[in-house]
Amino acid sequence: MKKYATILLLALFILGCKNGEKYQPTYESLKQYKIPQWFRNAKFGIFIHWGVYAVPAHNSEWYPRNMYKKGGTVYAYHIEKYGQQKQFGYKDFIPMFKAEKWDPREWVSLFKQAGAKYVVPVAEHHDGFAMYNSSKTKWNAVNMGLHRDVMGELAAEIKKQGLYFGASSHYAWNWEYYTFDDDFDTVDPQNSALYGTPHPPKTAASEEFLNLWYARTKEIIDRYRPDLLYFDFGFNKPVFEERRIKLCAYYYNQALENNQQVVLNYKNDAFPDGAAVLDIERGRLKTIRKPAWQTDTSVGMRSWGYIENEHYKPVNNIIDMFIDIVSKNGNLLLNVNPKADGTIPEETKNILTEMGKWLKLNGESIYGSRPWAVYGEGPTKMIDSKRFTANDNTKYCAEDIRFTTRGDYLYGIALDWPGEQLTVKSIKPDQGTAITLLGYDKKLKWDYNETSGLTIYLPREWQQEDKRPGKYAFVFKMDKNSVGYAPQKQNSVN
Repeated sequence: MKKYATILLLALFILGCKNGEKYQPTYESLKQYKIPQWFRNAKFGIFIHWGVYAVPAHNSEWYPRNMYKKGGTVYAYHIEKYGQQKQFGYKDFIPMFKAEKWDPREWVSLFKQAGAKYVVPVAEHHDGFAMYNSSKTKWNAVNMGLHRDVMGELAAEIKKQGLYFGASSHYAWNWEYYTFDDDFDTVDPQNSALYGTPHPPKTAASEEFLNLWYARTKEIIDRYRPDLLYFDFGFNKPVFEERRIKLCAYYYNQALENNQQVVLNYKNDAFPDGAAVLDIERGRLKTIRKPAWQTDTSVGMRSWGYIENEHYKPVNNIIDMFIDIVSKNGNLLLNVNPKADGTIPEETKNILTEMGKWLKLNGESIYGSRPWAVYGEGPTKMIDSKRFTANDNTKYCAEDIRFTTRGDYLYGIALDWPGEQLTVKSIKPDQGTAITLLGYDKKLKWDYNETSGLTIYLPREWQQEDKRPGKYAFVFKMDKNSVGYAPQKQNSVN
């Protein structure tokens, strides 16, 4: 039986090749995929969660789901502020989503200033509202709300400013997102194209929905030709497998036809290693992963979309997290949270501005870099994580050091100010090795012994914060060929 199955797969592959399609809808065929160099070099992208959920701006971007959960705080809040869900449902926020101050050029300029190399707006979230010009649903941003093709305008501006354009699809979970109850407008047949066809909880997605998911996602590919296609959870479920594989093959084949090198981001176990690029939501890996990967997280601790009274992450924590990810062969996709009027919160702007300043000074240790023998050393421990862990906001100290390489250079990055000297246990330098700090053009003094390791001495005047070359993490540079890896028992490599 196995023999005949192998022959059949081979025949299908040959037939596909004859039709000009390199990729077939099989995992084995998809494993031909190679992660493009632009993605491996980029390291930093911007995610944009912007949709109708920015209008209530309460609790989280899951307001559309939670407002229909009887007994919950969001359910009660909605009734108090807007009225019963039968009379004022989620759909009634759409006319209020006007984006009267939205300027795509201003957005992309800010992202570019922050040092991002790719930008990934949400094309459609779980709520079912398409932020693009869709022929598959009337519930889209061109027909309703702001009456603009958000994806089209952003794609044009992102490409115009020399960045890579991505799109994210979260629509797969629309099937399980809403609650259907006679007290809600979700059961009205006129709204089914937004909320979905009413069905009992925990019912497997229907063929009709699976086909619609495929058609809507294919339209995003065909209409906007994204360099990166990101998928949230939901589409990793077994019921999506046939169409998931089919869509991936289609995307890769279209990219070949359009002379693009593309990235498909997946979560959990939606694809085997080598078929696409792993993404970890609000989590990180414990050590170096040979295939390139990505973390996506947000500037806010509570929500991905804009909400009032958000708690924002400190810039220092975000930069340290970013460096840790890069040292392990990963990228950071950092989410921003525009308001319903199209403006970006000042707190978010400040985070991006500060990241841009740090990268302008230290970017040579990040862009185009690759991992070293070990990713780092230091006392701060992490757990291996696939998503949603405290790793997302870990606080580091000066003894936590991360390593990257680029060309002939090795970079040791101290995640906090080390004081008058920095001790590095993993590096064994040759005599005469030149060590510098990015932002300072003179060589630093150092010594080495087998017990304590490499000690780098820093000028006394730098103990005053305003005298230091830069702030946040500090990057020490040396010739990669004049140093060796010194594994020692006292190394606290996490």
